[in-house]
Amino acid sequence: MSQITTELVKQLRDSTGVSVMQCRKALEEAQGDMEKAIVILKKSSSDIALKKAGRDAKDGAVMVKTNGNKAVLLALNCETDFVAKNEDFTNLLSTLTEKALTEGVEAMKAGSKEMIDQIIQKTGENIQLGDSIEVTGSVIGNYVHNGKTAVIVSLEGGNADLAKDIAMHVAAMRPEYLDPKEITEESRKTVAEIFEKEVMALDKPEDIKKKMLEGKIATYFKEKTLTEQNFIKNPDETIASLLSKAGAKIIEIKRYSI
Repeated sequence: MSQITTELVKQLRDSTGVSVMQCRKALEEAQGDMEKAIVILKKSSSDIALKKAGRDAKDGAVMVKTNGNKAVLLALNCETDFVAKNEDFTNLLSTLTEKALTEGVEAMKAGSKEMIDQIIQKTGENIQLGDSIEVTGSVIGNYVHNGKTAVIVSLEGGNADLAKDIAMHVAAMRPEYLDPKEITEESRKTVAEIFEKEVMALDKPEDIKKKMLEGKIATYFKEKTLTEQNFIKNPDETIASLLSKAGAKIIEIKRYSI
């Protein structure tokens, strides 16, 4: 059995990133054999991950990476915002997002468990792979807000700056509809019923109440429909006019929030 020196423990810690005590314990179990100790730590990280798997991972972070006409949005969940801002967690998210972009989402998923288990061992929290979204198109832009909300916009026409501006707008305004054509009759009926109760309780003539109801419904859907919203960076124009000036059309929008 090799002597478990401080230098040996430090060497193992530098190569794995886990705690000093875990490294010493692994080296003792491996009788000083560095390669065996690494295997022991990998098994240990998997066991720890299994024990923490039942704990809620409701926090986390989201990242977007792009390469030409392709963008990948990836979410990684953990238990607390403290860990979501941890360097090891952030590096893991970056590595997984890069793998998804270059090798494909399925290939990234196939090789993610061991990497995630290692960070679970270091942080002590349950960490789970969240949603992964891939978007392709001739013009792509994205925006990530505080690592918690991400948007990818694909356009036909326009440029990447316009796509990014629209992504920023979507992140802030959270539209429910892309354009008026997406609003269903069922949605209109539901909203009308809600506002009708408010308006009918007013002491106004029937024709006035009817106009008020129509106005409330129109305002509600204008605020919820992307193309009719006022552009966040220039409220004097709508998203529709912004797109029209650039000769652009929205092909796809993906928004994700943790």
